[in-house]
Amino acid sequence: MKTSSGLLSILLSVVSLRNFGSAFVPIQPPSGTGIQSASALRAGAKDEIPAVRSAIADLVKEKNCGPILIRLAWHDAGTYSKEDNSGGPRGCMRFEGDVCEANFGANKGLDIARALLEKIKEELAPSMSYADFWALASIVAIKEMGGPDIKFRMGRKDATAVTESVEEGRHPDGDKGADHLREVFYRMGLTDQDIVILSGAHTVGKCHLERSGFDGAWTEDPYKFDNSYFVDMLNKDWKETTTSEGNPQYNSDDNTMMLISDLALVSDDKFRVYVDKYASDEKAFFDDFAESYQKLIELGCKDLQEA
Repeated sequence: MKTSSGLLSILLSVVSLRNFGSAFVPIQPPSGTGIQSASALRAGAKDEIPAVRSAIADLVKEKNCGPILIRLAWHDAGTYSKEDNSGGPRGCMRFEGDVCEANFGANKGLDIARALLEKIKEELAPSMSYADFWALASIVAIKEMGGPDIKFRMGRKDATAVTESVEEGRHPDGDKGADHLREVFYRMGLTDQDIVILSGAHTVGKCHLERSGFDGAWTEDPYKFDNSYFVDMLNKDWKETTTSEGNPQYNSDDNTMMLISDLALVSDDKFRVYVDKYASDEKAFFDDFAESYQKLIELGCKDLQEA
């Protein structure tokens, strides 16, 4: 049976569990800091940015972990609901508990990303909120893999307790179609164009059978950020199959794959317009991705500062 995972829940995780282990000690906020919103704290965090950028770039090169860093920030932000302004980027996955975002099926394997980043956070970014830090890490990862420059603004406020976790089920599922995608993304205040653009992050990373029940990479080079996802979607022959976990997906002859949620972008007329655009124009994809991704990682945030 399919685990509770989804479009971005099963995307982008390329670091093997055997290299880092499955144990993860939950990250607790430093004693007495509370919500990180004071001007002095933000000023200190800004000074940390150059060293953090450099260290994350080195980490991505050394560990080939760029995709899972994107997934971490995506899933932190992707809980947002415009209806009640709940969820959004606030570093809540660092907590453990009986009911917590770290244990969501959609977030399986993200303990690896958090563990990879924690030493950098402790040594180089003690003043930066986790939400800001994870967002910045994903921006650096995208650039290191050949993607666009994305504006980074800071001032996201961290959750202070596990009780701030939202309910499970806010991330998209990979075995559902266009109506489900709209339900999830519209809840965040995003558009049809945003759905297609952000799905384009599948140009990097792969699905892991043990995490999501799906298996394989979307493109032939899962560490190169380009528009191959859209090109392949239109030009390859996709054959329906079932994984050993019983989940439906589509494979091509070169062993790349697509999910039902991916191919929904082709079968839905409103989505298809953007797929055609980005398959034929990588620069347009990069320009629009930079805008939509910034929108995603700033969902629900107020008073962000230029960094």
